[in-house]
Amino acid sequence: MVSVDKVCVHFGGFELLNDVSFLINNRDRIGLVGKNGAGKSTLIKIIAGKDQATSGRISFPNDITFGHLPQQMIFGEGKNVFDETQTAFNQVLDMKAELETLNQQLSERTDYETAEYSKLIDRLTELNHSIDIHGGANISANIEKTLLGLGFERSDFTRQTSEFSGGWRMRIELAKILLQSPDLLLLDEPTNHLDIESIQWLETFLSDYRGALILISHDRQFLDTVTNRTIEISLSRINDYRVSYSKYVELRKERYEQQLAAYTNQQKMIAETEEFIDRFRYKATKAVQVQSRIKQLDKIDRLEIEEMDNSSLNIKFPPAPRSGDIVYEAKKLNKAYGNNLVLSDINLVIERGEKVAFVGKNGTGKSTLVKVLMNEIDFDGLSKIGHNVKIGYFAQNQAQMLNKDQTVFDTLDQVAVGDIRTKLRDILGAFLFSGEDVDKKVTVLSGGERARLALAKLLLEPYNLLVLDEPTNHLDMRSKDVLKNALAQFDGTLIIVSHDRYFLNGLTQRTLEFKNHEIREHLGDIQDFLRRKRLDNLHEIERQETEKNPEKSEKNLQSKQEYQDRKEINKKIKKIERQIVTSEENIDKLERLIEESESQLAEGKAFDADFYTKYEQYKKELSQEMDIWEKAQEELDAFAELNEK
Repeated sequence: MVSVDKVCVHFGGFELLNDVSFLINNRDRIGLVGKNGAGKSTLIKIIAGKDQATSGRISFPNDITFGHLPQQMIFGEGKNVFDETQTAFNQVLDMKAELETLNQQLSERTDYETAEYSKLIDRLTELNHSIDIHGGANISANIEKTLLGLGFERSDFTRQTSEFSGGWRMRIELAKILLQSPDLLLLDEPTNHLDIESIQWLETFLSDYRGALILISHDRQFLDTVTNRTIEISLSRINDYRVSYSKYVELRKERYEQQLAAYTNQQKMIAETEEFIDRFRYKATKAVQVQSRIKQLDKIDRLEIEEMDNSSLNIKFPPAPRSGDIVYEAKKLNKAYGNNLVLSDINLVIERGEKVAFVGKNGTGKSTLVKVLMNEIDFDGLSKIGHNVKIGYFAQNQAQMLNKDQTVFDTLDQVAVGDIRTKLRDILGAFLFSGEDVDKKVTVLSGGERARLALAKLLLEPYNLLVLDEPTNHLDMRSKDVLKNALAQFDGTLIIVSHDRYFLNGLTQRTLEFKNHEIREHLGDIQDFLRRKRLDNLHEIERQETEKNPEKSEKNLQSKQEYQDRKEINKKIKKIERQIVTSEENIDKLERLIEESESQLAEGKAFDADFYTKYEQYKKELSQEMDIWEKAQEELDAFAELNEK
């Protein structure tokens, strides 16, 4: 569908992309990965036609359409949310206006046999067909469904876009792109400003999307759910893996080990050759051999190797000083911004050593409660920090509080004490500061760089309560791993606001859901919470039925609800069990085909290209079928756990 052919991008003497070539096929789900600054956003902009490559070309059919969501964008002004989203259908609305004009003309004409009348009929047919293709029959319904899926309330539809934050206005732009149904979606960090429920909705939408997708994201679970192909940008070139992100990580590790072995052998050979040249350079009897070795060195295609993955660093928080048993307590706590009630009658106790996740849609009060806890805003009720609690705090604007006149290194060096001082450069490297970066003044750092530095600083002081509000927004996956590993070993109390499910998974033991001005407690980590949320959705029909028939007795209502719940659950279980049986049959069939192919290959015979194509297709289908089986098995296990409770 789209061909990227020998694309190169140079900035002065710096080579960002070199000879990058690959094909994008219809229905491809590509995760574009690589270190910060590797060229991911640049490559997407070139494909979208927003930037120009130094050389190379992008080829595609004339009728293909692109939808590009950049990290930074210019927002539309002067409209409410619904009307701004509806601009995605401007072309369809123009066609509808033309259709209305044509219908009016046809109703007034009587020259049915003329060529001009036939042309009007042809144009009418063409317009109706185009409107159907572009979803023109259900514009309002599609807009409403998309906006609700991305977290908006119906009451938001008539509000001016200027009333919303940049993150919410990004959602409007994302809605416009999704509603246009382009042939190729190019999404650059679409989950940065989405809450967990909106991310899950987007996952479902993209899984069912008819076109192709290239996605840049630091959300590992989102990549695993949505993509089936991973293109890595490394050392200005690409490596193309026909697998999802987690499988790519495994394959990349194997490739790195092979790369390291080849690099080590080559460096040894080069050193031995240079030693020979230096040793015999001025001996006439060795002149021929020396010249031969010099030519040999000149011809070598010197291997490059990527920097070591810093996620393996075992960096720990300092031991937490002992606090009182109650770390934080809230009683009858209320908070409103003007007439907008955010938190109502909140009662909460967090004890020493607990690790708690705050989750919920944006705007439900997560960050507000954090600010109350930190005594940054006014409130009504009781908010009390426990005895001997020392707080390490990362706010979404925490990066702005750093000393702008200090260097990156000095920012850490001034607070580090003890043995940790010997690891400062390792810590900075883990958070993507290396080489000359450590000598930069804070004032010249980007917002993301300052956020990473503020997080690195938290690793240096002995806190017993860490309060982190969206700490992963500006971290790449390796930096997230470093932070998660450190938090998992932290022996104090943790309160964390995050929408990154992979980051939260296994990290917390208690999940507090913010909804309808209240807090609902769920024991367990984020995966336990999400499983229960999926089950809660099964009760929605019964709750609606209860609202319609309030005269029914509580006993009968409860009995009917339990019956309907069980009926719905059994229906889902049977469907999952059928899927597992089907998958197991498909897996057996594919494994036999692969085994037969490998037996033939072992015989050393020559085969045509079609044989190898089928062999690779069998392996691809087996991988996909295993994913389907694993997902179904996990769902069945979740229902089994529920029955035990």
